[in-house]
Amino acid sequence: MSNNDILGSALKDYFKGNNKENITVISSIAEDDELPLNYLFRKADQLPELEQKALALCYGKVLDVGAGSGTHSLILKDKGLDVLSIDVSEGAVEVMKERGLNALQTDFIEFNNQQFDTVLLLMNGVGIAQKLNKLTHFLNHAAALLNKGGQILLDSSDIKYMFREKDGSIWLNLNGDYYGEVTYQMKYNNKLSAEFSWLFVNFKKLEEHAVKANLNCKLIFEDDHYGYLARLTLRN
Repeated sequence: MSNNDILGSALKDYFKGNNKENITVISSIAEDDELPLNYLFRKADQLPELEQKALALCYGKVLDVGAGSGTHSLILKDKGLDVLSIDVSEGAVEVMKERGLNALQTDFIEFNNQQFDTVLLLMNGVGIAQKLNKLTHFLNHAAALLNKGGQILLDSSDIKYMFREKDGSIWLNLNGDYYGEVTYQMKYNNKLSAEFSWLFVNFKKLEEHAVKANLNCKLIFEDDHYGYLARLTLRN
């Protein structure tokens, strides 16, 4: 396992009962935050409404992208769905296999040899696109993995609120990068990951790029903290 597989190391430790600490998340737009590992091993009744709605909409053969510990995949498998769980993290895939899942270590953008009825991108899975100018390509790739009548289910957040001033106004650098482009690092057990880019996209921007990818885009649900669930389908 790569020394840079911070998430995989943490998931394996927690799964084996050797958990030492939480993951520290370092970002370019906020103070350091703690990611409790038990959050990545939740049961169905512990999921927020948005994630529960997404899982309820899944059908047919499902590709769970960025599946992590396999939380969503296990719930879908228990419902009788055929699920393939993929993640770039070697450690995460090891954990998923030990949990009885059909799991594969791969980069989503390089994965192209199967077709699915549902491509599931939860916990801001659209972030894998990294940059707004890569989003259309990302959606095109996801669409190419769909069977006829298939769907992409994804969630994201409008993080404009992160730039709110004390007087309630929102300050954005309109000449800079899109405000939803964030740089992260993860720290665990005295090891620090390389920086990686992550995209949060508001629904309007998602719609714009969905049109470019020849996809219908429907808003399914909005939570009370600027998050939303969207369903994308192929245009006829």
